[in-house]
Amino acid sequence: MKQKFSIEDMNCNHCVTSIEKAINELPGIQKVSIHLKRKNGVVKFDDTQIDSNQIAKKIIDTGYTAKLM
Repeated sequence: MKQKFSIEDMNCNHCVTSIEKAINELPGIQKVSIHLKRKNGVVKFDDTQIDSNQIAKKIIDTGYTAKLM
């Protein structure tokens, strides 16, 4: 499954790296693409292991906002 997230409060490449690293720690994550200029990200994952809300919570726990798109 793929889910797009709005992540409005990113402002540098360190933000992107932090979010990508945090999401990749979760089970079932297959691909993470975070886009600084577009202020969003797309995550491909196995929905039998994790759901979109858990991914959003991880982004929030890392210190950023996350909204499902």
